[in-house]
Amino acid sequence: MSKKIIIDTDPGIDDAMAILLALKSPEIELVGLTTIFGNVYTPLATQNALRLVEFAGRPDIPVAHGAEAPLITPLEAVADFVHGRDGLGNVNLPPPQGQPIAKAAAQFMVETVMAQPGEITLVPIGPLTNLALALALEPRLADHVAEVVVMGGAVTVNGNVNPAAEANIINDPHAADRVFTAGWPVTMVGLDVTLQTIMSDDYMAALNASGSPTAEFIYAISRFYRDFHYDTHGLAGMHTHDPSAIAYVLDPTLFTTVRGPVRVATEGIAAGQTLLDRFQNWRDSNPWTGQPAVNVCLEVDSERLLALYQQRICQL
Repeated sequence: MSKKIIIDTDPGIDDAMAILLALKSPEIELVGLTTIFGNVYTPLATQNALRLVEFAGRPDIPVAHGAEAPLITPLEAVADFVHGRDGLGNVNLPPPQGQPIAKAAAQFMVETVMAQPGEITLVPIGPLTNLALALALEPRLADHVAEVVVMGGAVTVNGNVNPAAEANIINDPHAADRVFTAGWPVTMVGLDVTLQTIMSDDYMAALNASGSPTAEFIYAISRFYRDFHYDTHGLAGMHTHDPSAIAYVLDPTLFTTVRGPVRVATEGIAAGQTLLDRFQNWRDSNPWTGQPAVNVCLEVDSERLLALYQQRICQL
């Protein structure tokens, strides 16, 4: 039986890589895309989500336009220096033919989950604003979702925006703290594991040479992303961020995890930092006390993950 998922996304090159992995995996039924700011502003995220489902031959998959600003903090900029002005490596795809559905992202999440209790997994691979808004609309959502698999955060490594914070979390830290403390089953697929898995230049060349139109598309949009990694990190390849969240949905055994409450700093120099309580036996209470445990990925079998990605993306 396939897993039904909603991907909450800000496409974004690695978002596109993750969405196409989901669409090429028979274990997954993608029931919708909801859009958010982050790599691009939300209107462009919605356009790119429509482009992706149309490229994949799945224009039937609903795309719901999401929040255009964080809950509290201002949205100062988007990561076009990482993903290109068009969000997809400046390949300048034509406008999509379709339109987003009339329902807002949070409402779509609520209605879909509540209509199929225990069946829908939410996979946010951008800032967590839409999920926080969905919880505000329907607090029972936390009891009816199958799972929440978050690409974001870091507990054992530095962030990728500053030493404290990862991009998806710092873009709406208040929403992230609400998501991590909502009491639903959450797995955090953060920089602890996504930095461990590198899609090297040789790996990407092999994808491109496979003859798969999907692989060729991914190779084309990823050149801008690859150049960012080389210029910033001296890396002849790319970190595997958003596809790692889909890989977790497909095969959790790829990852080694620990459990404990996670809180998010919402103010000051460390705003956006994800802080895991691995002790949980303090003499005195603190802001982690009584909070639900989160499943946090710390290690990954990168060889197996890369083999899985290649097998799925390169199939004709």
